[in-house]
Amino acid sequence: MAFKTAFQKSLPIFFSYLFVGLAYGLMMNEAGYAWYTALFTSFTVYTGAFQFVLITFLSGGASYLTVALTALLMNSRQTFYSLTFLEDFKAMGRRKLYMIHTMSDETYAVNCSLDREDPARKDTMFLVALLSRIYWMGASAIGAALGQVLPFDLTGIDFCMTALFITILVDQWEKQKEHFEPIAGGVVGVLCLLLFGKQTFILPALLFVSGLILLYGQLHQTEREGNA
Repeated sequence: MAFKTAFQKSLPIFFSYLFVGLAYGLMMNEAGYAWYTALFTSFTVYTGAFQFVLITFLSGGASYLTVALTALLMNSRQTFYSLTFLEDFKAMGRRKLYMIHTMSDETYAVNCSLDREDPARKDTMFLVALLSRIYWMGASAIGAALGQVLPFDLTGIDFCMTALFITILVDQWEKQKEHFEPIAGGVVGVLCLLLFGKQTFILPALLFVSGLILLYGQLHQTEREGNA
């Protein structure tokens, strides 16, 4: 029963991961990496947006520090996702660490939609996480393998990463009443691109935007306390 529910709930994730994962695999192949490298990266890193950025880092010879800090900043939101289900994860025993490692935007959305009174809820959460990871890994490996055996014209396929970030931006814009974060991200991103160049602008942009958002949140907190 839990598997059936998890499979049904994970189908939207399957279709989204299928096309983005294929594109990622094709780009990995275009960068000169074998299908098993794409599979191993998806197995160990497992974060779609950063994996696209990682291709550029690997090709450009970025430092380990740059890679690590960029990964931390780009995926810090998933830490807060896990905090939402902290009690659930604690009750899942040895599966807890796996649930934390595989938390993504999509699995978080599915977990939020599950009935809290369902006795099989935790099993369903685990199976959704497991299936989603299989979808992403499989699509990445298939994309890279297809790139090796079929003559694809990959012109413009790297725009899928841009499209992914635009989709995230639009989603966040619609969910928020105030739009400081996306505006700050856009302005700072463009300024850092002009100042640092396209090969090195991501890390300083993330650092500056993170600082601005923290400062903005602190000012709002102070304002609310003053009005209380």
